[in-house]
Amino acid sequence: MNDVYRIIVNHSQLISFWDFAEQPGQEAVAKGPFPYRLTEMAGPIERVEDGPFGAAAQVKLGQWWNLPRHACPELNFHGKDAKLTVLAWLKRENIPNRGCEAIAGIWNETEKKRQYCMFVNLNIWDSADQVCGHVSAVGGPTPGYKYCMTSAIGSTPIVKEEWHCVAFTYDGQYAKVYLDGVLDEREDFNPYLYDSGLFDGGDDGANFTVAAVHRSNEMGNFYTGAIGGLAVFKEALGEDELAELCKITV
Repeated sequence: MNDVYRIIVNHSQLISFWDFAEQPGQEAVAKGPFPYRLTEMAGPIERVEDGPFGAAAQVKLGQWWNLPRHACPELNFHGKDAKLTVLAWLKRENIPNRGCEAIAGIWNETEKKRQYCMFVNLNIWDSADQVCGHVSAVGGPTPGYKYCMTSAIGSTPIVKEEWHCVAFTYDGQYAKVYLDGVLDEREDFNPYLYDSGLFDGGDDGANFTVAAVHRSNEMGNFYTGAIGGLAVFKEALGEDELAELCKITV
């Protein structure tokens, strides 16, 4: 257990931290105060040994994890006072981009039950391979658009076949995204002013999913590559703290 691992699991604002040390086919059980269980939904997900904390999950196209909404109430961030951080360690696979890639969040486009989700390669507002933090107060598309367009978007492409630490925060006023512990500033989009809060999906809202979201009546927006860790906090962490947590991959 390295120093960053200890800091995460002992953090006062941590909800859950998945290190993906389990064997393929087993549920990924979170460390921290809420040991939520991620279930593999498209066959056993391979493990590799070059992750920032040891083992890492090697996600093939079409694989993802599911966590039912009723089983993870602490991840159901919603309303005007919602505050959160989603933090992940990724090594993107060197394959041609196939579209948006979801990392983690509560986000269902099909049923108009979007709340929050971290993506890479969102492909809106002249973006491509950057980290993105999607937020929605309405659940459905942004008024006047076909899709949700409200997102913090960085400026730096995430290089493939390298480990990087990506983070998405929301404090009720601004959504922000960070690459390797640094605010990846972009005019008008990072920080991204969004003081409308997050949609409340209610009892039948979206599940928490990793490496995919539900859209166009099926799962999609698949992430392809390695995930070496995933942590969710109940506060918008600042740049200094994120730099400390990301130093293992910098």
